[in-house]
Amino acid sequence: MVSIHTSRCPSHARSNSLPCGVHPLGMNIEEQLNRIKSSEATSTSLASQKLGILKDVFDCVEDWLKLSLSQQALSNEHRKSSVEKLLDGSLELLDVCGNAKDAFSQTKECIKELESVLWRRKGGDCCLAKEVEAYVSTRKKLMKIISKYLVNLKKMERKNSLNKDSNTEASLSMLRQVEEISFSVFASLLCFLSQSSANLKPRGWSLVLKLLSSNPVACEGEEDTNEMATLDSELLSLKSGKASSLQVSNILKRSDALESSLQEVEEDLECVFRRLVKMRVSLLNIVNH
Repeated sequence: MVSIHTSRCPSHARSNSLPCGVHPLGMNIEEQLNRIKSSEATSTSLASQKLGILKDVFDCVEDWLKLSLSQQALSNEHRKSSVEKLLDGSLELLDVCGNAKDAFSQTKECIKELESVLWRRKGGDCCLAKEVEAYVSTRKKLMKIISKYLVNLKKMERKNSLNKDSNTEASLSMLRQVEEISFSVFASLLCFLSQSSANLKPRGWSLVLKLLSSNPVACEGEEDTNEMATLDSELLSLKSGKASSLQVSNILKRSDALESSLQEVEEDLECVFRRLVKMRVSLLNIVNH
């Protein structure tokens, strides 16, 4: 699977004589965030690209937080309330990232179970109605969980947006932007898993879409299809009637590739989670210094 790995921040860019807006690290962070904004995760390869960029963003933020100028700006007593809000936001990001990782892990296991069944039924024509129904049942349960994750995520975004203060200090502004983009990336990943046939949408899904209507990430659209939606569609077409050996083989190939892709995204999310922990620890150290 194609994955773009962006370059790490230049280690020599540690001058603390420049304000955040024009410091090489700050400029690098802004550039990477703009790259994320300009892409949409409608496939696992693009999802990995976004996560790859996000990992680099957090690496840059970690280096930036080591600058004495950054530490002075964030430890200023007048900005204590704003920094505490960032700390609250970092905790919420950890929760959302963990939920996204769990969702990918559970979806991957669902597909592995499907593959196990299909391998046993691979030879000759066969009826897969029971197997497809079992997969559909599990997917519906997962979609219900994902819908809850998306609703909670949107509530966090709105709360953080309302809690913004009028402080336009560059350091705080940049960290808030990192937070907002991170929420957006996690939302796009959950939306990726939720793209499927209407037959798999849980009750109240239309309300979820309405809640997410202001989000730049589309969770549903006739023109937007991805590996999850394609696999679901192919399986549903086999719900009635017999499936040929060739059909089963094609589905196995598709599901195997998807499983590997989901595994890679899951691992990327684990890397992002660890970087979020490091960023939160760094912020805590600055505040408590």
